[in-house]
Amino acid sequence: MTQLNLELASQRIAAHKQALITLTKPPVCTERALAYTRAYQAHLDKPIMVRRALALVEHLKSKTVWIKHDELIVGNLAAEVRAAPIFPEYTVSWLEQELDDLADRPGAGFALSEQNKQIIRDLCPFWHGQTVQARCYGLYTEEQRALLASGIIKAEGNMTSGDGHLAVDFAQLLALGLDGLREKVSERRSRLDLADWADLKSEQFLKGVALVLEGLSDYILRYAQLAEQMAAEEPRAWRAEELHQIAANCRHIACLPPQSFWQALQLCYFVQLALQIESNGHSVSLGRLDQYLYPWYRQDVEQGDLPRARAIELLQGCWLKLLEVSKIRSGSHSKASAGSPLYQNVTIGGQTLVDGVAVDAVNGLSYAVLESCGQLRSTQPNLSVRYHGGMSDDFLDACVQVIRCGFGMPAFNNDEIVIPEFIRLGVSRADAFDYSAIGCIETAVPGKWGYRCTGMSFINMTRILLAALEQGRDTTSGRTFLPQPQGLSLGNFERFEQVMAAWDRQVRYYTRKSIEIDCVVDSMLEELAPDLLCSALVDDCIERGKSVKEGGARYDWVSGLQVGIANLGNSLAAVRQLVFETGQVGQPELAAALADDFAGLSGEQLRQRLLKAVPKYGNDVAEVDALLVQAYDSYIQALGGFHNTRHGRGPIGGGYYAGTSSISANVPFGAATAATPDGRHAWSALAEGASPASGSDTQGPTAVFNSISRLPTDKILGGVLLNQKLSPACLENPADRRKLQLLLRTFFEVHKGWHVQYNIVSRETLLAAMAHPDQYRDLVVRVAGYSAFFTALSPEAQDDIINRTEHQL
Repeated sequence: MTQLNLELASQRIAAHKQALITLTKPPVCTERALAYTRAYQAHLDKPIMVRRALALVEHLKSKTVWIKHDELIVGNLAAEVRAAPIFPEYTVSWLEQELDDLADRPGAGFALSEQNKQIIRDLCPFWHGQTVQARCYGLYTEEQRALLASGIIKAEGNMTSGDGHLAVDFAQLLALGLDGLREKVSERRSRLDLADWADLKSEQFLKGVALVLEGLSDYILRYAQLAEQMAAEEPRAWRAEELHQIAANCRHIACLPPQSFWQALQLCYFVQLALQIESNGHSVSLGRLDQYLYPWYRQDVEQGDLPRARAIELLQGCWLKLLEVSKIRSGSHSKASAGSPLYQNVTIGGQTLVDGVAVDAVNGLSYAVLESCGQLRSTQPNLSVRYHGGMSDDFLDACVQVIRCGFGMPAFNNDEIVIPEFIRLGVSRADAFDYSAIGCIETAVPGKWGYRCTGMSFINMTRILLAALEQGRDTTSGRTFLPQPQGLSLGNFERFEQVMAAWDRQVRYYTRKSIEIDCVVDSMLEELAPDLLCSALVDDCIERGKSVKEGGARYDWVSGLQVGIANLGNSLAAVRQLVFETGQVGQPELAAALADDFAGLSGEQLRQRLLKAVPKYGNDVAEVDALLVQAYDSYIQALGGFHNTRHGRGPIGGGYYAGTSSISANVPFGAATAATPDGRHAWSALAEGASPASGSDTQGPTAVFNSISRLPTDKILGGVLLNQKLSPACLENPADRRKLQLLLRTFFEVHKGWHVQYNIVSRETLLAAMAHPDQYRDLVVRVAGYSAFFTALSPEAQDDIINRTEHQL
């Protein structure tokens, strides 16, 4: 078996990482906000496509550029290391309200100077009434605004950020270079008929793309100039030589396709960076990096003179540049994104087609990426491995070696599920085999799929259930959005089937409302914030003359996020068994206990009965699992009747599917949810993703696999997220590591599991990190579909991770 070198990274890389993780309160940068305000004010007469392009170009030519940490991969998001830019075109309202409180936010604090506070206060008035968020609220109905205020449905991040949640066509970028992309745009513009309305509109899009591509080339040349200046002043000969090479790399890739692995990686990073300068949508991912970069790796490492260790150092340099990218969110939004993740996913492994035949795609770069991440043990990139039945034992063992490092990566997605389901949806076979993970665990075809394969609005499934049990009244806000017929509630249900009917009616209502809210957000993002660079690297935007948001992508399915599904299933099981089947608990008794959060001795006794006397999802109890599937199916059926705003405008698809990649929203959603019939206390965290509720999965990891495999994974293409925590002792010896490999193969091949990822960390370590954070700054844990530095999380998010079941193999 291949033994990876998982010792600490080089001194250069270690020093760079240390500088980043000790910066506990990143600064805020106003350069982008100032540049965009200047450009928008100067070009109010221009179409939005051109105005957006000119604003990005203005920022790229005026922003501060720097090269620090003896880095080999260059490019910076903001004026200072890890600084977060401001994106005023999306929102300014929360900024104005929270400016003085940013430094004190638990787990998401930012340093903001008084000078920058004043800059923000001065520029905000220009944006009043024309931000995406403001225009959304101008379009919402009173009912929709009330639903958002209640928190049952959340769409704040969709309004206050760009879309993201996609990977662009890096393979095309590397093949054509920026000059080649410009030629492609120029050729398409030559075929436009400006007497035609549609072509006139396309001309504005393509003109904007041309401006952005030219601006990006000029931006890259700024780093070439800076590197040359630094080389002339550098006393260390070896570093001066590196700087000269960095300058040469940048001069070349500013126009032409790369000639070396270093150049190819640098060009990909520049584009990855520019995408997040253009728009602050997170989950902007790098796709199947081991496939599109492999020709240069093979040329330079396997057949050339570039040492493998140097290639790994280049990769790690890129990963640390990903870690430098920072995003500022509102206080409420940051709670659902604990640890301030960017979810920049890199996917390796899987299969590819050779003459129409599926073959294993693992190559030398796949192993190098694994090793680079295992050495670095950082939160970026968010590393995913595509599993398939033909994966070699050697590569699977290498993956387990990295899992042992304890930073929650790699996660696994299953080719045996994703590829057939994509083909069933209408994705071509060749494209289906080229899918990658996007952000957390969601999947799409890089460079051909639209925004937000997941990441649309969030729905709190447990609050909908509580409303179904209370005549339609939301127990948190006190609002009744959909009254139950005949006043049905806990107290007068005659049969359990009436409970399920009440649930079905309520969840269908909230599903429709979530789509209505999505429709408003999508409309405003399309009108006010088109992304030109992103669209240039998604087929078939250039040929169609449309941005991604207008329907330029070849495929376009989206997913919202359903939070608390395990609590939903467990609660229904408790009501069915104790209230209707055995009669051990009366309806009024349960209703009173929920209203009082199980107060008093009798309330606690009832809570213990709910916790212990009723089987729970995650323990291989078919009846409980089936009940969750039945309840979830009401949502999935309702979802099938809706389309997104791109439907019928070009892309294949245009529909919705379910998704459980709820990031850390289970914590704030739980904090807004009253007590539930599964015995969960009011205001405590909900279950994360599709994982069992914390502490309820008592029968081991195999039982969890059996339960989760009963979910309709073919209909939850937004991702079936399973987090498991194992004791570090589980993987100490080769026999146990082999046991985990066999367990993974059984889960993916026999049970057709969608996804799994592991926390390999003890409860004792986590408690010590809470008590002594300065000693554990580099401790990384798996939060949801992403990893984060544990000490950067809020106490509530830390508690949620600590309380998860620690399994043994």
